Amino acid sequence: MSDMQFGNNFDAFKDAADEPGHSQGDKVHVRVQQRNGRKCITTVAGLADDLDIKRICKAFKKNFSCNGAVQKCEETGEVIQLSGDQRTNVKEFLVDQEICHSDAVVLHGF
Repeated sequence: MSDMQFGNNFDAFKDAADEPGHSQGDKVHVRVQQRNGRKCITTVAGLADDLDIKRICKAFKKNFSCNGAVQKCEETGEVIQLSGDQRTNVKEFLVDQEICHSDAVVLHGF
């Protein structure tokens, strides 16, 4: 297996910083990261600063029946972490609640 999928050196936020001409604030990046075994977490980064991130996380947890937390990151600001692969659910929720446009949400992962 390669380090890209299961290694400890994997940086899920690396590809967002590599895109020239795109700042972190104009796109919402939804990624899935492999944990141990079949477990994975979904991270949501790049939401606007004027949004209530904790309230959005609470709505995610209630609607998707999963656990979640808000982490502070120096590079990307506040990041929502959800248990399980919730990428499609997150995108549908953000578009339905008119938090983001569908073209502003970028799904990453395997």
